[in-house]
Amino acid sequence: MLAPGRTVIRREGGLYALERALQRRGFQNVAGADEAGRGACAGPLVAAAAMLPEGKRGEIAELADSKLLTPLARDRVYDEVVKRALAWSVVIIPPAEVDQRGLHVCNLAAMRRALASLSTRPDYVLTDGFPVEGAGVPGLAVWKGDRVAACVAAASVLAKVTRDRMMVELDGQYPDYGFAVHKGYITDEHSAALTRHGPCAEHRFSYVNVAAASGRSNRPPRARRPAVTAASPEPLTLWPAEGGTVGVASGEPPGRAPTVGEDEAMEGEKR
Repeated sequence: MLAPGRTVIRREGGLYALERALQRRGFQNVAGADEAGRGACAGPLVAAAAMLPEGKRGEIAELADSKLLTPLARDRVYDEVVKRALAWSVVIIPPAEVDQRGLHVCNLAAMRRALASLSTRPDYVLTDGFPVEGAGVPGLAVWKGDRVAACVAAASVLAKVTRDRMMVELDGQYPDYGFAVHKGYITDEHSAALTRHGPCAEHRFSYVNVAAASGRSNRPPRARRPAVTAASPEPLTLWPAEGGTVGVASGEPPGRAPTVGEDEAMEGEKR
């Protein structure tokens, strides 16, 4: 039996070309996964998955990589994704989990959990940048996938808007750091606040700049978070998940802790 011919995806085909090609090959339900907050030194890591319907019903006029959209445009696209998606999900990994298990491990586990949480099982999975094993279906890691595939771009918007809203709410609980402005990423203002006030419970102590501000930089990354940190005065609000799911949990059940230093190259990464 002859193998099927190679499919060529042309850049001029646009954001929907890759999904349409997969659907022509029989993969009707194509899901995308992406994250937000990987380069931040404070706040949660948020992963999302989205599956858009075929044809015109799945086309969203302003859809693009979330980093290329204005905040108002992101909110509009978020509403359209939630309204039109066949299925969508969001998984939130708290900073203490990132410190305990490592950034890269949490990143992959969160995307895996987001894909597993979809109410409709995908036939094929596209992920941004990193391959995610254990999805149970064929998949492809796409470099800059949020600029190449519509379902990945949709996931990027879900993750980014969810995380930004959480950081605005955290700003009310920790007003000294300016979370509503920089969303926990490393800026001059954020660095100055860290130096002045020290880190709070929402910072990632495994990051070198936070560890230095806390005086715990001489410890291994996963041993830098103090045993007791100030708890958030009020729980964060999660928005209704009509047609989708929102989870605040570990990316996967606890297992053997990764070896120290596995993700050190990513610590303090800027985005």
